[in-house]
Amino acid sequence: MIDNKTSSHWWKKLIEHFSEVGDTFEIRCWKEETDEIKQASLYGNPTEDKNEVSVKGVVTAELLSELLSDEPSDKSIYNKMTKYFTINVENDKCFLCSAHYGTEMYLERVSNADISFFKSVVKQYDDCFSVRIDK
Repeated sequence: MIDNKTSSHWWKKLIEHFSEVGDTFEIRCWKEETDEIKQASLYGNPTEDKNEVSVKGVVTAELLSELLSDEPSDKSIYNKMTKYFTINVENDKCFLCSAHYGTEMYLERVSNADISFFKSVVKQYDDCFSVRIDK
């Protein structure tokens, strides 16, 4: 995303489409993001490495609801779509990576129908994104 005024509507539509209850997830936070780590830990098991905390688990209805309703207020550095620095979701349909607080999205192993869905979601924001599709 290259426009710092874009709403999170597009991000939520992609999260809703590409993730569902039962998928595996990983949420990565910087160690100093203690509130975010505490919240993510409600849904999975945290482990620390040098600079980050990784919380892994299975997507629940509660986690999905949180992701779809969250409106981060801290937008001083990033126009955050989510409070979590990185969210990875994997299922039999795709691998989704929401990086840099949702300002970068990566999708792997998606169908042509999913590519069409993605394009339809971001089309209204053509001037807000830099998009690259490899197939």
